Amino acid sequence: MEQMCIDRERRRRAAWLLGAFAAFLPISAALGDADVDQAKPQAAAIGQFITLDGTIDDAAIGRVKRMGLALQNRAQQEGRKGVLVLEITKGTSQFHNVQGLANFLSKDLPGLRKVAWIPQDVSGNNVVAALACNDIVMHPDAALGNIGLGKPLDPDEQNFVVNLVNRRHNNKLSSALAMGMTDPQVEVIQVQIQSGEPPNDATETRLVLPGEFERLQRVERVAIPQHETVKNPGRAGTFTGSQAAHGGYLVSAVAQDKSDVAELYGLPRQAMREDPAGGDAPIVRVIRIDDVIESVLQGFVVRHVEQAVAEGANLIIFEIDSPGGVLLAGQEIAHTIADLDSQKVRTIAYIPHEAISAAALISLGCDEIYMHPDAKIGDIGVIAQQGPNAEFQFIPEKLLTVLKEDAKDLARKKNRPEALALSMIIKETEVYQVKHRDTGRVWYMTEDEIHAKGDEWIKGAIVPETRNNMFLTISGERAEELLIAEAPVADQEELRERLSIPPEVSLQAVGRTWVDSLVFVLNEPGVKLLLIVLGIIGVYIELHVPSGLFGIGAGVCFALFFWASYLGGTAGWLEVVLFLCGIICIGIELFVIPGLTVFGVSGGLLMIASLILASQTFVIPQSSMDYKILERSVISLAGAIVGVVVIAAVLNRFLPKMPLFDQLVLTPPGAEHAGQPQLAPDLVGAGTARLVGRTGVATTVLRPAGKAKIDDDLIDVVSDGPFIDAGSDIEVVSAEGNYIIVRRV
Repeated sequence: MEQMCIDRERRRRAAWLLGAFAAFLPISAALGDADVDQAKPQAAAIGQFITLDGTIDDAAIGRVKRMGLALQNRAQQEGRKGVLVLEITKGTSQFHNVQGLANFLSKDLPGLRKVAWIPQDVSGNNVVAALACNDIVMHPDAALGNIGLGKPLDPDEQNFVVNLVNRRHNNKLSSALAMGMTDPQVEVIQVQIQSGEPPNDATETRLVLPGEFERLQRVERVAIPQHETVKNPGRAGTFTGSQAAHGGYLVSAVAQDKSDVAELYGLPRQAMREDPAGGDAPIVRVIRIDDVIESVLQGFVVRHVEQAVAEGANLIIFEIDSPGGVLLAGQEIAHTIADLDSQKVRTIAYIPHEAISAAALISLGCDEIYMHPDAKIGDIGVIAQQGPNAEFQFIPEKLLTVLKEDAKDLARKKNRPEALALSMIIKETEVYQVKHRDTGRVWYMTEDEIHAKGDEWIKGAIVPETRNNMFLTISGERAEELLIAEAPVADQEELRERLSIPPEVSLQAVGRTWVDSLVFVLNEPGVKLLLIVLGIIGVYIELHVPSGLFGIGAGVCFALFFWASYLGGTAGWLEVVLFLCGIICIGIELFVIPGLTVFGVSGGLLMIASLILASQTFVIPQSSMDYKILERSVISLAGAIVGVVVIAAVLNRFLPKMPLFDQLVLTPPGAEHAGQPQLAPDLVGAGTARLVGRTGVATTVLRPAGKAKIDDDLIDVVSDGPFIDAGSDIEVVSAEGNYIIVRRV
């Protein structure tokens, strides 16, 4: 009866203990079939997790069948037990699709055990897939049932579910439980049946319907010392993990997460990582990350990751061999790799020699890490220079909040001990081996983490490598022991074998294309400086020799500068927009509102700001290293400007005398060749006022600036509005300083 039900919250702890205890008895017994000699030591089980996201369709059924049969075949060949874990989530599925999957799961497949893992509430037809498995493991708070979503199932569908349960592939299920899940009006009663006489009496607990309960009492007259209603008529038939574990039905065990499920069945950690290939041959790409990690390498890696995903790759191997580099670039690469989970891409870090500092952080972003036995990983200590001439020092812990959270988040996502990731960053972090009090699961935690968990974990010995204020740095063999990496591999061929990659699939790392090589070259500091100098010089010459050729060259130089900076990870749309705004402002100053210096100065500052920002990865400096980078960017740009001034002075002196240019460029007053067109001394300054009202001829196109011949003098003039073609008659309408405004006559 309902009054006899114990409140779920009050018995959660008891259910956890009971469920975890049950995991080591019935589950372990089930894993050891009757035909196996229990006295012989058995090889570790192999397993595979598969998530059934939402709708179960033909594609999902095919994936489960392929991977299930492949796992069974491998288990039989290796003489081990296979465990297929299906993570079932809520969703809307057609009954005939769920029926097809249930028929496969309920088959007797020797050497393969099917487990349903229910981390959250599941109702509707997807529940049938869970009932078809050998075991059901649930989160204590998750609820399972209500197959008809508040309505009775169709009789044929209901009969299928009841017959499925009656196949007895899962001894925690019963026809009464199935009826309660398929029809809201059904009442389900849990009875305790006593047989025999003390002291040899025995008790049995089962779920029955009201009719069977009455038959047991009145017809068979069995002793029922206790009974309670676990599902009342008129209510949906759903059961929580803690409720079912307490009652001894439906679930084989309860678990908090995937790690607990893997621990219950003795599965290695890699079993928790799903195979995106779905049992088919994987589409593999190999990307090498070597040398110093910085923004240009970051851009290279991100580009090739995006390209690999676009080509349909579902397995990306990152061959990492690096002493570290810029931490921010490492963080960005790590998060790019970690986020590939959402695209069903499996990521592998292969470390033949070392992955230190930022390279170690990148490795933590991968699903699996495979190392050579003697390879090294760790030491993510951050150093910075506190002053211009100061020595590099390690940054104190209080300034590493973001990095610490990033590392812990990566470890959490990839099922690695967060404490060990933290000890790679904070050298004062001491880590202890701990064992779960109920399941015996081994993990690694800090003192604070152990205390936060109460008495759930038993504290063991300290990890020796975390003593003596040392950043955690470990070998491939030790990384496996500490659950950071998988079992070591000797070379790439052993890695191929471990990942089940067919021999015909190439593991050649993606090489640099001509675009990549060009980006790396253009991002060299000297080359970027040269592009700026050539761009400004091109603009200067174009203003003096309006041929268009030098303007195009300047545009190409600046385009290459921003393109390389964008692909190198130091520039975005902000820098491009600032540069274009600067050009517009200077154009307004020269051709629209000459003499008003606001636009000219503003445009120059905008262009300078854009060039500086395009040379660094931050907008506002936050650390001493940022200030040092900013200082280097400013000095480089200042050097470029000085170089431009020097080159401009040289060009100003010799350009008018050079062939082809001598007819286009005015020679300054006092030049040797007095016969060439010159600006008369009386036209300088206030003397230009006398030109107002005079007429002349435009010798070049005025767009709107150009040159005109007035009274035999060749003068720089500006149109008062529209462009004026060469040879047109013009009249001077105003003269302001050296700016002479003309209009077409």
